Amino acid sequence: MLSLKVSGMTCGGCINAVTRAIQSQDPQAKVQADLATQMVNLETSLSKAQASQLVTDAGFPVLI
Repeated sequence: MLSLKVSGMTCGGCINAVTRAIQSQDPQAKVQADLATQMVNLETSLSKAQASQLVTDAGFPVLI
């Protein structure tokens, strides 16, 4: 499981956008996001770098 600290998520639409971004490259991925903590937990075959880039490209910067 990967955990990413993601900036800028404010609503369910943001979570959907992040989920779609990950599932565009790994359709079987499971994505759980918490708006309060800005954490996204992923069960995916993608690397952390790949997942981070997809989320960033969707408009949500990943914090280190």
